[in-house]
Amino acid sequence: MRHKLAAANYITSMQSDSIGSREKRLERLVYLLAFLVFLLAGMLYIEKYQPDFWKLGQSQETFVENAKERLDSISKQLQVRMIQIKRLGGRVNELEKARLQILGDQKELAEHPEMGPEEFQKKLAYYLRLLGLKDQEIKKLRRENVFLLARNDSLSREAKLLQDGLSNVQKALRDSSATFGIEKRELNERSRVLEVRNQELAEKVSVAAALRAEGVNVYAISSRGKESGMQGQKAKRIDKIRVIFHLQNNSLATREIKTIYLRIIEPTGNTLSDYALGSGTVLFKGKELVYTAKQRIFYENNHQSVEFIYPRSTPYREGKHEIELYAEGFLIGLGTFEVR
Repeated sequence: MRHKLAAANYITSMQSDSIGSREKRLERLVYLLAFLVFLLAGMLYIEKYQPDFWKLGQSQETFVENAKERLDSISKQLQVRMIQIKRLGGRVNELEKARLQILGDQKELAEHPEMGPEEFQKKLAYYLRLLGLKDQEIKKLRRENVFLLARNDSLSREAKLLQDGLSNVQKALRDSSATFGIEKRELNERSRVLEVRNQELAEKVSVAAALRAEGVNVYAISSRGKESGMQGQKAKRIDKIRVIFHLQNNSLATREIKTIYLRIIEPTGNTLSDYALGSGTVLFKGKELVYTAKQRIFYENNHQSVEFIYPRSTPYREGKHEIELYAEGFLIGLGTFEVR
C-alpha cells in the first residue's frame, strides 16, 4: 500500500514540474518576441528619419579617398611650380617643405582615417594659398627675367656695334695710308686719336662683358643648422648667413676662373669684416674697399648659382644691412636684409 502511494506522489510531482517548465519556455518566447518587435520598430524609425545612418562608414571611406585624391593633385601642382621657379632662378625650399607635409598628411589619413573634414579643409586651404602665392612669384620672376634678357641683349648689340665700328676705323686708316700716302705726322695724329677711341671702345666692351648678379637672396642659419628667411629674424638667433644669387648669361664674358667679392655693410655704415675669416681689401675705381669675403669660381655662362656662407663670432646689429657684390673691377649686384 505504501509503494502505491509513493508512486502516485512521484507521478503528481513530475506532472507539476512539466507544467512549470512549459510556463517558463512560454515566458522566454514572449520576451524574445517583444525584443524582436522593438528591434524592428527601431530599424524602421532609423530608415525613415535617419536614412544616412547606415551610410556613415561608407561616407567616411569616401571622404578619405577624396582627400587622398585632392592631396595627390595638389602635390603634382606643387611639382609643376617647383620646375617653373627653378627655371626662372628662384628658390623652392617652401614648396619642397609643403610636398613633405602632404606625404605626412597622406600617411596620417592612412593610419587615422577618422580625420574630420574640418581639419582636412584647414590643411587644404594652406596648400591652395601657397599655390596662389607661388603663381604670383612666378609672374614676378618672369617679368624680371624678361627685363634682364632685354638689357643683356641691348648691351650685346651695343658691344657688337662698337667692335664693328673699331674694325671699320682701322680698315679705313690702313686703306687711306696705303692709297694716299698720308704723311707720318698726320698718321701719328690719327693713330693717337684712334688709340683714344680704341681705349674708349674697349672700356665699353669691358662693361658689356662684365658679370651681372641677379636674384640676390639672404637666409639665416641658426646654431642648430636650421635655415630660414631673414624677414623678422632676431640677431641672437642668427649664427650664420647664406647669400645666394645667379650670374646672368653673357655671350661677351669669357669662360674662366673669376673672383667674386662680397661686402656686407652694417646699419652704421661700416663693412662687416674679420681677417681671420678671410676678409681683406680690393681696388675699385682707384680706391681700396674692405670686403667681407671672397670666392673664386669658374664662370660657365650657364646662369649658374653662387653662394657665400658667412659665420660671425659676435651678434649682428639690428637694422638694415646692405649687400654689394664685385667682380673684375665692377659692381655686379646689390641686395639687402634686415635684422631685428
